[in-house]
Amino acid sequence: MTSDEFDVIVIGGGPVGENAAGRTAAGGLRTALVEAERFGGECSYWACMPSKALLRPGHALAAAKRLPGVPVGDRLDAAAVLARRDGFTSHWDDAGQVQWAEGAGIVPIRGRGVVTGEREVTVDGRVLTARRAVVLATGSVPRVPSLSGLSEVPHWGSREATSAHEVPESLVVLGGGVVGVEMAQAWARLGSRVTLVISQDRPLPKFEDFVGEYVADGLREDGVTIRASAKTASVSAVEGGVELVLADGTSIVGEHLLVATGREPATRDLGLEAFGLEAGRALPVDDTGRVSGVDWLYGCGDVTGRALLTHQGKYAARAVGTAILADARDPELWSASAATADHTAVPQVVFTDPEVGFVGRTAEQARAAGLDVRVVDVDIAVAGSSLHADGYRGKARMVVDEGTRTLVGVTFVGPDVAEMVHAATVAIVGEVTVDRLWHAVPSYPTISEVWLRLLEAYGL
Repeated sequence: MTSDEFDVIVIGGGPVGENAAGRTAAGGLRTALVEAERFGGECSYWACMPSKALLRPGHALAAAKRLPGVPVGDRLDAAAVLARRDGFTSHWDDAGQVQWAEGAGIVPIRGRGVVTGEREVTVDGRVLTARRAVVLATGSVPRVPSLSGLSEVPHWGSREATSAHEVPESLVVLGGGVVGVEMAQAWARLGSRVTLVISQDRPLPKFEDFVGEYVADGLREDGVTIRASAKTASVSAVEGGVELVLADGTSIVGEHLLVATGREPATRDLGLEAFGLEAGRALPVDDTGRVSGVDWLYGCGDVTGRALLTHQGKYAARAVGTAILADARDPELWSASAATADHTAVPQVVFTDPEVGFVGRTAEQARAAGLDVRVVDVDIAVAGSSLHADGYRGKARMVVDEGTRTLVGVTFVGPDVAEMVHAATVAIVGEVTVDRLWHAVPSYPTISEVWLRLLEAYGL
């Protein structure tokens, strides 16, 4: 095998690509990992890690203020927060990620990879061939709305929002999804005057309806102005920043504009049209990640459009790697190569204050799937929550499939509920009945005792 011949070529060196490449390399297949920007990808430098580093200090300060006897200041040290954020991104230097790849037996190749033939990838003129498979893990890119004037106005996307080195005096955030609400709160707590413009009546509309109400209350407590049910008509540059004109004729001016209106699979300019695939659209894959109609091409992570979450992408990547290894030498591995959790058991956390933890289906989604469901709601008002913070306010919802008496969806909203989500994930994946779940005794006094309240409200 020559230096440009591999068993597997993975395009996209973020966490998803790293997991796929790591799996096949560990299984003895010569694997190349191709990355056009920074090894470590979006999550490491412009998304998951820097955004949570920006949010955590504000959460800690707010939590301390909820307890008497804890001496705290009134505001964050913005410079220190930004410096700590820079540490988590390794100051946007990917040398450590390259070292990891090499140590894992992966061949890192820097450049833009394009699929130019069957099992063939060209990287800036260099032709690589794969004996077994090519894996696409190129992630997603921001979806830019068609909005009058936007293309002529400098504005932030998620990258600029997580990597900025100065706190803007004012910030207008367009979009009420996860990025919109997290960045609105992060920059408000760092001292910016933030206005959140959303097209629906509440943020986070894809979650259970009460979630957006709790998060909106938390944002308002931090001074965020929310313009709900607002349609943006145009954007223009004005002295001192950017102006949004809404359909009702009112306008909003801010030093910076953050456009956070969703993401789409990064499948353009990869040469996919030659194989009957549509550029810019999600890759059609089965549960092993194999692309429909192209038996040597795999996709995992955001490019599949299944669940645009780093942890789900990494999970799918491990399944892809296992499937390729099974094809290569051990058919028995196929039992572990199907990524089925994307269908019904996707966990997600929104790292606002209050936090949101959700897994499975909402009540509306479960009913739309034809399930006979019962919805149980309780306030998070247990000994553990009262000890955790004075005035603790939160809510939990359990969606039960009455046909099987198993959970199909669980939502928590409240301070520091993120760590409770995995228990719900295990219950859903394991198809644990509520009758059996009754014997999973929550420790006292913890917030997890809300599980007992949910089961009691169900009637057990």
